[in-house]
Amino acid sequence: MSSNQLSGILPSVIANLTSLEYLALYDNKFKGRLFSFCSLANLSKLEVFQLSMEADLLQVKIENCLPTFQLKVLSLPNCNLGVIPNFLLHQFNLKYLDLSHNKLAGNFPTWLLENNTKLEVLYLTNNSFSGFQLTSAQHGLISLDISSNNFTGKLPQNMGIVLPKLDCMNISKNSFEGNIPSSIGKMQGLRLLDVSSNKFAGELSQSPVTNCFSLEWLQLSNNNFDGQIFPNYVNLTRLLFLYLDNNHFSGKIKDGLLRSSELMVLDISNNHLSGHIPSWMGNFSNLYILSMSKNLLEGNIPVQFNNLAILQILDISENNLSGSMISTLNLSSVEHLYLQSNALGGSIPNTIFRGSALETLDLRDNYFFGRIPHQINEHSNLRALLLRGNYLQGPIPHQLCQLRKLSIMDLSHNRLNGSIPACITNLLFWKVGSRYLSGFVMVVMDLGVADIRNYYNSTVQLSLDGIDGRSLGTQVEVNFMTKNRYESYKGVILDYMAGLDLSSNKLTGDIPSEICDLQNIHGLNLSHNFLSGSIPESFSNLKMIESLDLSHNKLNGQIPPQLTELHSLSKFDVSYNDLSGPIPDKEQFSTFDESSYRGNLHLCGPPINKSCTNLLELLETSSKGAEDESAVDMVAFYWSFVASCVTVMLGLLAILWVNPYWRRLWFYFIEECIDLCYYWLFKYVFYW
Repeated sequence: MSSNQLSGILPSVIANLTSLEYLALYDNKFKGRLFSFCSLANLSKLEVFQLSMEADLLQVKIENCLPTFQLKVLSLPNCNLGVIPNFLLHQFNLKYLDLSHNKLAGNFPTWLLENNTKLEVLYLTNNSFSGFQLTSAQHGLISLDISSNNFTGKLPQNMGIVLPKLDCMNISKNSFEGNIPSSIGKMQGLRLLDVSSNKFAGELSQSPVTNCFSLEWLQLSNNNFDGQIFPNYVNLTRLLFLYLDNNHFSGKIKDGLLRSSELMVLDISNNHLSGHIPSWMGNFSNLYILSMSKNLLEGNIPVQFNNLAILQILDISENNLSGSMISTLNLSSVEHLYLQSNALGGSIPNTIFRGSALETLDLRDNYFFGRIPHQINEHSNLRALLLRGNYLQGPIPHQLCQLRKLSIMDLSHNRLNGSIPACITNLLFWKVGSRYLSGFVMVVMDLGVADIRNYYNSTVQLSLDGIDGRSLGTQVEVNFMTKNRYESYKGVILDYMAGLDLSSNKLTGDIPSEICDLQNIHGLNLSHNFLSGSIPESFSNLKMIESLDLSHNKLNGQIPPQLTELHSLSKFDVSYNDLSGPIPDKEQFSTFDESSYRGNLHLCGPPINKSCTNLLELLETSSKGAEDESAVDMVAFYWSFVASCVTVMLGLLAILWVNPYWRRLWFYFIEECIDLCYYWLFKYVFYW
């Protein structure tokens, strides 16, 4: 009865089903009273029991009772246990045990391994266990997950000897330290090893993981490993996923991974790696994700990356890459390209916008110049275009309006000019729900060892093989400045974010009233330009907007009182314009201080402590003064015109008086003019 919407109290009639062997109640909404295992004590044939609830809906009661059953599968995640149930002391046939998310504390329960010699799967994720020790007796455990606990100290040196059959080991998100025990190398069947988010140290050249030839998933992220990344050849030919990010690796990238040609994910970001990007990385034809950001890499992007035919995420941001982007570089399969914060220059190749696969393009903070390419694929799937902090110039191309799925665009801090295209309202409309779906439902209907292993294998295989277009969503991240700070948007949140930043350019003209059609936009920044005219009243249609920055322009007129209808607005800035009149002080506008309006001499209202009555009198006086000044200017203009004419005449007479040659030419010219006038009058007037 799992994965339904059943609610209320667990029916007591279940206790009478004495022939029951399999009972699954997880993922429902039972509540109302404590659940007691003693209510199942008479189910002597019960071998599989699964129960999990939403937080705090059902409290499982721990009692000292002796059930008649011997379980093979027990799954109790999210059951608010607090302590390990006492009846487990009398269970000896367990093969699958999940006690994750139960606030359990104390030392690692080694007695569970001693009592259940056939135990194959043990999940203790997200508890508060603190001490980890193993007995010397060998055990056939296949999968062990003790991640997200409070374990400290070093791993037992005999771990690989006691648990030689481990296929999957996840000890991430603890506080283990020191080196990885050499006995780990004896786990010849180990396929998944995750030791991320601990305090492990040492060099990979001396790590025993290089002897685990069956590894398919190796995750060493967020530790203190150092030295070079596999300086010598390693025989990890089955490796599919390799995460080495957030460590202290340094030096050049050697070719130790050449034999790992089946790699699908390689993440070496946030280290201290230097030198050029090796061209042999282009041989990883199965690569989906390649992340080398936040290192000291230099040079250019190898043209051999053209061989990465199914690459979907390429992140080489925050390095020292230089030179121009090679126009022959064909990354047609890439969906998310991150090259920001390097020293890349030249013009942006037209080929980048010709494909339809690209969804995220981040070229911020480089040295690109020239115009934004206008050869846009009308079937483009681009959702985030980030070109901030370059030297791009010219007008914003109207072809960008073809990007109908664009939801985030940052063209700020460039040298763009011209007006804002009215067609820009074609953008920023694309909204869907969660774009990336994951998860699976697996039910064990038989109780044999092979089927329990299949259940476990399906779980592991979901991690090993479950990388496709949908699961990539957890990797995608976009940084966008709103409310004067960079915010990071990823996963489902990214699907609901829409923003436009055109600040710090040389844009002119009025703000297009069509912008009011961007009803899903959350952040709009047009500051530090030369925009003029008034603030459109239709801005009141931007119901979702949270940040609106129009500062440092040449806007005039009043602040439309209709903007008080923007109930989500938390950042508003119109400082350093030429606005006038009263400042709205209702709704959200009552929360904005003087800094939002400074630099506008003719604004008034409580936020800037200026009375609107006195300001209106001052404006009327200034208007009369302007009219008087205009009249004085006209009189001065007439006198200056007459004086100029007299000066020219006197200058001409002086020249004719002094120079006889010019005087003769002048009189000849006058004579010719008289003859021409006489001829014209005689022919066209007197003749008729």
